[in-house]
Amino acid sequence: MRTINLCPPNPTTHYHPKPQLLSSPLFRCRRYHSKPVTVVTRARVQEEAAVVMETTRTRDELKKGIAELYDESSGVWEDIWGDHMHHGFYDASKTASLSQHREAQIRMIEEALSFAAISDDPSKRPKQIVDVGCGIGGSSRYLAKKYEAKTQGITLSPFQAERAQALAKAEGLVDKASFQVADALEQPFADGQFDLVWSMESGEHMPDKRKFVTELARVAAPGATIIIVTWCHRDLSPSEKSLRPDEIQLLNKICDAYYLPAWCSTADYVQLLESLSLQDIKSADWSEYVAPFWPAVIRSALTWKGLTSLLRSGWKTIKGAMAMPLMIEGYKKDLIRFAIITCRKPE
Repeated sequence: MRTINLCPPNPTTHYHPKPQLLSSPLFRCRRYHSKPVTVVTRARVQEEAAVVMETTRTRDELKKGIAELYDESSGVWEDIWGDHMHHGFYDASKTASLSQHREAQIRMIEEALSFAAISDDPSKRPKQIVDVGCGIGGSSRYLAKKYEAKTQGITLSPFQAERAQALAKAEGLVDKASFQVADALEQPFADGQFDLVWSMESGEHMPDKRKFVTELARVAAPGATIIIVTWCHRDLSPSEKSLRPDEIQLLNKICDAYYLPAWCSTADYVQLLESLSLQDIKSADWSEYVAPFWPAVIRSALTWKGLTSLLRSGWKTIKGAMAMPLMIEGYKKDLIRFAIITCRKPE
């Protein structure tokens, strides 16, 4: 089975990416490479690999930027949108009213659980759940209540972990939901600890996609379900070796605004899960069901409450809000896809 490496080469190893990978958008995101790569010989591949290593932003720098972004913006988000820091799931045929957006965020959780066929049967429902990239704990608390389960959330943001814990206490869930600052690529959990592994819109921040899914699989118990809801770029056609230059340029701008490393496609995620021998792998494109959220965020930012909150928050949050039209543009150009990928760990 063919495997792929979805992270920049490690300077401590002798690995050199294949030419088609070096020419892919995974290495063209501004966070990882300043110029498109043209590969013509093996020597050129090695030369370009060295350039990639020299211009790579370190993992610590990414972690620091992501933590600061969410430390700064989470309070604004909660104030306007509530404690679910993810997109909503809408009826694509209808125009959503502002009062429906928080309902749509709950629907996103329920749709993801339904897609993964998580049972409501008390004898089969999950009892130990990890929320990877938990935000301020909205999903964790919702799942803890729904399944009477114990949930543990991890985030890079100290503000988010503290706020999530405070909300759990306020809702009487201290014994059910706990939160800590931790790296999703080095989770502080034992092997096989959870029977539901949940990642809602956190995969896009992972600089090493292989390590990310490997950690999700590691902490999953035998028979556990893994749910990944994340942003991807479109799948490449069989005749394509990379995205078009204009598509890469647009992704670079989005990477710059949201502290995102290299993007990958839904097909890339599926390949990675297959390489780990995970079972019942399935995916779906939910882009059309989340598209109404972006205009709503823009409208909320233009209200008096939204504007004053943004001005108080800081530059990173303002920059992210200003980049929202780029997400709409990417969706309309069929470049940006909102994907769900689920699988099961063999028993």
